[in-house]
Amino acid sequence: MEIQNNAYQNFLTEIKDNIRNAQTRAGQYINRAMIELYWHIGKTITERQENEGWGKSVVEQLSQDLKVEFPNILGFSTQNLWFMRQFYVTYCALPILQQAVREIPWSHNIIIMTKIKNAQEQQFYVEATTKYGWSRAILHNQIKANAYKTLKIEHKTHNFHQTLITNLAEQAHEALKSEYNLDFLGLTSLVKERELESQLLQHIKDFMLEMGYGFAFLGSQYKIKLGENEYFIDLLFYHRGLQCLVALELKITKFIPEYAGKMNFYLEILDDTVRMPHENPSIGIILCGEKDDLEVEYALRSQKKPIGVAEYKLYEQLPEELSNQLPSAKDIKKYLKSKKK
Repeated sequence: MEIQNNAYQNFLTEIKDNIRNAQTRAGQYINRAMIELYWHIGKTITERQENEGWGKSVVEQLSQDLKVEFPNILGFSTQNLWFMRQFYVTYCALPILQQAVREIPWSHNIIIMTKIKNAQEQQFYVEATTKYGWSRAILHNQIKANAYKTLKIEHKTHNFHQTLITNLAEQAHEALKSEYNLDFLGLTSLVKERELESQLLQHIKDFMLEMGYGFAFLGSQYKIKLGENEYFIDLLFYHRGLQCLVALELKITKFIPEYAGKMNFYLEILDDTVRMPHENPSIGIILCGEKDDLEVEYALRSQKKPIGVAEYKLYEQLPEELSNQLPSAKDIKKYLKSKKK
C-alpha cells in the first residue's frame, strides 16, 4: 500500500509532538522530584539544628558524607545544602508559593530567593518564569530591570483591549512594559533617533533581554510598500507567544498624537502585505523619551490597530558627574527645532 506523502507527514508530526510532550512531562516530573527532595533536606537540616543545637559544621560534614555515598550525583556541595536550608526557611510560611516553586528549575529558585526578599515579588517572578519559560539570563535581567514594578505596578498605556480579542489582549498587555531601561547603551549625551537605533542594533542581545521573553528580531529600517511608495519601520520583531509581528518606532522626544496615526498606518500595511494568514494582527510599540498618559489615551481611542506607548530611560541612576550635563526636555525641543532650520 502506497503511503501518501501529506498523510505520512501529518502522522510523523503527530508522533514527534507526542514524543516532545512526553519528554517535557518527564523533565517536569524529574524537576519536581528534585525540588521536593531539596525541600525535605532543607527542612530536616533546619529542624535538627534547632532540636539538637547543631551549628554550621553539621552542614559541611553532611556534604562530605553525601558526596562519598553518592559520588555520581551532583548537588550536595556545602553551598547547595545551605541553599536548601534557605529554600525551606524562605517558603515554609508561604503555602501559596510552596507548590509554585516546585515548577521552576532549582537554579531559578536560587536566583529568586537570594535576590528577592518580598513575598509578593517572589511570587511574581516564580509565576512569570513558569508562564513565559524565562531562562536564567532572562530572569536575572528582569530582576535587574525591576520587572515587578514595571509590569505589575506601573500604568501601561495601550489600546489592546479595544483592538484585540480578550486572551490576546491580556498576553499583549503582559508583553508590553511601561518603561524600558536602556542604560546598557552607556549614552552620556543627546543622540538622534537614527543614532539611538544604531546603538540598539549594536547591543541587540541586551535589548532583546530588556524587551522580554518571546521576541525574535527581524530587522531594522524594515521596508514596507504601498503602491509605488516605500516606508521604513525602525525595528521589526516577531513575538512567538503572541504569534504576531511587532513594529517598534523610536522617538527621542515626548509622545505626540501624530505618532499613533503613523504607527496605525504602518500596521495596516504590515497586516495586508507582510503578515501570514495564520498569524495574529500586528502590534505596534512606540518607544519615546516621555509621555503623558492622558494624551496617549485620547490619541489611541481612534486607532483601529493595537498600539502601545512606552518610555525609555538611559540610566538606572544618573551619575553625579553627569547630572548637569544631560539636556532637559526643553533643551531637546530647542535642539530639534534647530535641526529643522
